[in-house]
Amino acid sequence: MGLIEIEGMKFYAFHGHFESEQIVGNEFQVDLRIETDCSRAAISDNLNDALNYQTAYEIVKNEMSVTSHLLENVAKRVLDSLYSNFNSIKKAEIKISKMNPPMGGEIEKVSITLSS
Repeated sequence: MGLIEIEGMKFYAFHGHFESEQIVGNEFQVDLRIETDCSRAAISDNLNDALNYQTAYEIVKNEMSVTSHLLENVAKRVLDSLYSNFNSIKKAEIKISKMNPPMGGEIEKVSITLSS
């Protein structure tokens, strides 16, 4: 087994419970971990035998562009889409962080982590 990690993806998106969050938007950071069998790609050195990181990134980017009230919803959509596109995934985990959330205090970020 292998572990693919795409860390520190940054997006400006419009997720949030409050109407103002869906109008003004916010910065988000996404970290993705995918467990998959990398043995064939390690031997062949051929992208066709690997889980394509660029495609995984594009899936995250696409789902981050769809406005949601909750980060849990965004995270589930990303995981569902990853599993739909890659049958080689054994386990995946995503962490989505909202930077400087509007919670009435100085908070660096709030995060949700889902795995399946």
